[in-house]
Amino acid sequence: MSLKRATISSSVGFIWKCRLVYSGAPDVLSDQSATSKSIALSLLPVIGWLKIYQIKEWLLSDIVSGVSTGLVAVLQGLAYCLLASLPAWYGLFSAFFPVIMYFFLGTSRHISVGPFPVLCLMIGSVVTKLVPDEGAHVNITGLEGLSIDDQRVLIASSVTFLVGIMQLVMGVLQVGFVVMYLSDTLVSGFTTAAAVHIVVSQLKFVLGLQVPGISGPLSIIYTLEIIFNKITSTNVCDVVISLVIMVVVFIVKELNDRYKSKLPVPIPIEVIMTVIACGVSYAFDFKTTYGIEVIGHIPKGYEPPVAPNLQIFQQTALDAFPMAIVGFAVAFSVAKVYSVKYDYTIDGNQELIAFGVSNIFGASFKSFAASTALSRSAVQESTGGKTQIAGLISAVMVMIVTLAIGYLLEPLPKSVLGAVVIVNLKGMLMQVRDVPYLWRRDKPDCVVWLGTCIASILLGLDLGLAVGLGVELLSIVLRVQLSSSENNQSSFMGSFCKYYIICIYVIYVAQVGFNPLRILRKRNKALRTIRKLLKKGDLQWTSVSFLNTSCGPIRESEDDSNVEELDLPTDFKDLPARIDWNAELPANIVVPRVDLHSLILDFAAVSFLDISALKGLKTALKELIRVEVEVYIVDCDPYILEKLHHCCFFDDEVQPSMFFVTLHDAMLHILEKHPDTSEKKSGSGKVKQMGLTIFTELCYAVN
Repeated sequence: MSLKRATISSSVGFIWKCRLVYSGAPDVLSDQSATSKSIALSLLPVIGWLKIYQIKEWLLSDIVSGVSTGLVAVLQGLAYCLLASLPAWYGLFSAFFPVIMYFFLGTSRHISVGPFPVLCLMIGSVVTKLVPDEGAHVNITGLEGLSIDDQRVLIASSVTFLVGIMQLVMGVLQVGFVVMYLSDTLVSGFTTAAAVHIVVSQLKFVLGLQVPGISGPLSIIYTLEIIFNKITSTNVCDVVISLVIMVVVFIVKELNDRYKSKLPVPIPIEVIMTVIACGVSYAFDFKTTYGIEVIGHIPKGYEPPVAPNLQIFQQTALDAFPMAIVGFAVAFSVAKVYSVKYDYTIDGNQELIAFGVSNIFGASFKSFAASTALSRSAVQESTGGKTQIAGLISAVMVMIVTLAIGYLLEPLPKSVLGAVVIVNLKGMLMQVRDVPYLWRRDKPDCVVWLGTCIASILLGLDLGLAVGLGVELLSIVLRVQLSSSENNQSSFMGSFCKYYIICIYVIYVAQVGFNPLRILRKRNKALRTIRKLLKKGDLQWTSVSFLNTSCGPIRESEDDSNVEELDLPTDFKDLPARIDWNAELPANIVVPRVDLHSLILDFAAVSFLDISALKGLKTALKELIRVEVEVYIVDCDPYILEKLHHCCFFDDEVQPSMFFVTLHDAMLHILEKHPDTSEKKSGSGKVKQMGLTIFTELCYAVN
């Protein structure tokens, strides 16, 4: 019964959205041209942002960003291709073909599409399982007469094609919500384990050893055993090169992070060190003199398209599905961060379609599964990228290397690529610091993290992800059964409390017609404009209101600097008066009105909250509070309230005073604080009590 209720609660937001879209709009639906336009915009999001593209303001930034990102994409394409156990130059294909399709179909303007280390490692695991370095190969029709490299390329491209089909089908069926069931804790444990696998896989390049690729359970143990047995054969020159690269890159990246506000663009240290290493290797002939393994011959141009091998589909179907989920989940998470930061909307289902088509198209030209790398996307955003024009230009940079100057990278030692891969894993490896925090705050969540991480390290990433989901489900069941709530029969599945909260938040936004974060951003942009006008003398404060003193038209500021400041609470300290956002604003500035002053959350059905739910709840509360909507929580279990205190949930904005014992108490408090509430009428003559109405209906829906 709990599962059924959780499923219903997760669907309520979607139901409400459907009702709002299709009710009361017969004219739009009957208009064939409008419908066709809507379909075109939904299937080709590029049309939507190209219409508003500001050539003078954005083009130069996109070009600079595209060139910078393209250089990083070339290096990462070569480096991450080693994780997939493929010849390095195929990484250039993966940094080109998927980007082209995502340009037309993707909804994120800032992510950099291409190889992602975890996904490459999962591809490499399948490749070495079917075509190992040593031992018998799997008997697959179509691989006869091919070299080991060609067999592996065909397997990787076929698996990628299958991954693309799965993502495309999920997108068409509108099931992008499935990634929500991968909790933050599970993803953190999984990616940490993946980082450990990646480090071990790169040791053979860093140490200059010949180590066969091994896949399957305990493969990491067997690989380490081989490395330790061969440790006396280490190539000292490879070790020195790797250590120098790692130290220099690490230091400069730390400086980039520390002084990012002062640097116009981050120092592309990986590219710089790669160029230097390439030049030194060529000058001193490292390959011959020191026996260092280099990239070697890089063919010019692209290879003709190939059809996938259907027999490989049968062999790898179980491996492809977690790749499809992980690749999309990572890309969607990164895209979501940038969409919130720059105030535009991304569509999860359209993203699935975009990545599905990108992977299908890329696989036809022998590229492997694409997602996004956090570091590469950070470069595209931090260097001024405004749209996927930057991504397109980065693809052009990769194409130039592939068609013309790839031969310059032939002397590059593979140990350099291994060092670059390892040093970029710092963020994922440092997630291990989550363990003490989780143990203090939420021991079941800590068990999920440890279970996922350990299983993924020992059993492999595919089985480890399955084990992690099993551990999470078990923790949910146990928490529901052992919950201290007195009303267990109406409990939700524990870990899905965060989806209950998200669902409530979606319904709230849909009902009142605004997004609190967007309202906050518009208000802070308006404050920027007002401050500038006051400073220039175009606006003055009288005893009752602001007065325009400029004769010409005044435009709202389009300044995109310090975007992070737009998410902070509105600050009136240097203004002559506090601004009434529901009144007429000066200088023709328009900010949407917020007519709702109070919102009540009924927690009667919530038996507990995990760490992800706490973070989601606090974020939602802060966004509402910052747009001056008072939030009250009623009928909260004492166990949950105690946990909120224990997890340092409260601060200057989110305070314990928002909790009330009953709904009646909260309503009396609101009426006392806003005595004119019962007299205020909306346009239709009804009292605005949206929060109470929404959550009453929600409780009926899930109970």
